[in-house]
Amino acid sequence: MSIERNMLTHVSPFSGNWYPAGAVELRSLLESKEQDSRVRRPSVLGGALGFVVPHAGPAYSGAVAWSAYRSLRETAPERIVLLAFPHHGHFEGVSAPDVEAILTPLGAVEIDSAWSGFPLAPEARVCDHSFEIQLPFLQLAAPHARITPLYVGSLSEEEREAAADALAALWEPGVAFVASSDFTHYGREFGFTPFPADRHTAERIEQLDFECIDAAGSLRSARFHDALSRTGATVCGTGPIALLIETLRRIDGRLWPATLDYQTSGEITGDFRHSVSYAALGYLPRNAFDLPEGDGELLLDCVGATLGRLRALGGRVPVPAVGGTKALDSWRAAFVTLRRGEELLGCIGVRESRSPLREEAAELALAAALDDGRFKPGVALSGALDIEISILTPFRRIRDASECRPGRHGLYLKLGANSGLLLPQVAAERGWGAEEFFDAVARKSRLAPHAWRDPKAALYVFEAQIFERTRAVE
Repeated sequence: MSIERNMLTHVSPFSGNWYPAGAVELRSLLESKEQDSRVRRPSVLGGALGFVVPHAGPAYSGAVAWSAYRSLRETAPERIVLLAFPHHGHFEGVSAPDVEAILTPLGAVEIDSAWSGFPLAPEARVCDHSFEIQLPFLQLAAPHARITPLYVGSLSEEEREAAADALAALWEPGVAFVASSDFTHYGREFGFTPFPADRHTAERIEQLDFECIDAAGSLRSARFHDALSRTGATVCGTGPIALLIETLRRIDGRLWPATLDYQTSGEITGDFRHSVSYAALGYLPRNAFDLPEGDGELLLDCVGATLGRLRALGGRVPVPAVGGTKALDSWRAAFVTLRRGEELLGCIGVRESRSPLREEAAELALAAALDDGRFKPGVALSGALDIEISILTPFRRIRDASECRPGRHGLYLKLGANSGLLLPQVAAERGWGAEEFFDAVARKSRLAPHAWRDPKAALYVFEAQIFERTRAVE
């Protein structure tokens, strides 16, 4: 991008410090991290309105960051509003940096600060890696997008709501929001050691992070701040995340949160005595999670072929789906249900995928036929079979059961060590009202019928895309 010489151009101080100063070296590093991202997450979803992206050096958080930027590339926004914050010094309100361009080793990036209407702040006061570390990624992922940065400081609830109102009023198709934040900072250097560094540290850090990630997925900043207070998690970009989710809720309160990738520096270095967590989150409309109809047919084919092979030859030999779109390479929560007419013969699924969907569906078919403890093993190995495959959206944390719509939403309940879920179609099939559905989920979780009312119960809703085939196996 060419920049006129009379523009106020800021040279990023993070060049040669947080990442290589040479264009060739920086591009090579970013491309290698993008390839790492493709290995970790082969498929990405387009259509997101907003993202949370980490901001450590690319050598550490680059692969996770790329899962968001690959999704953003699919979305192809015309404008990116990047919500950042100063790590040092007290800062209040929301301001745009008073600069017209920022120079990185990959060239100069024009900055459009006037679009937002927020006041300007001197670049020397707000300059921070939470914003500028994102620029080289954007130069590769969205080279033609206009960049509007906003530094988010201390805000009262009323000020946050006013800022969110202003940003939501400016939104139009083609505008995407990015909030810059790392998650838990664990270790003595950060003054945060709520548990010892031992073989359980990685698991405990992840629990802290996902308490906050789940709360951010609710699109309610009050719940997000409550999770921070409850866990003590040292999430640095709380201001940008809170403003992001309040803005998105005003634009479309029905967005679904997706954890695009997650990793810790402790996992990378092997040393959890000092660890920073990196999460890439996306907020997408419901239809972003739908598979093309042809992909659903291929999944039905692979389940039918897997069960046919099991009947003919015995042995657990999955037959993966072949062909289709890249959506079948995504890792998605899914269930396979086997019936003979109205008779249920098995239903097995996963909340957290273990493999690409084209492989997962075949494995779930074998599990539904052989491993559902409610039925005699192998009961599905004779006679005609009907197949139903449910592809789930991500799970969204809700405050209470009033936010669940039985028949449209499935429900996942977790209380202590107990958990269970029912798919959205179950309520319609059984003719259940709301309370009957909630009580059934509680029983499925091996809890008392009204356990979902317990203030300690964690409730999540989800939706499902359903593919069906009758007499799929004879």
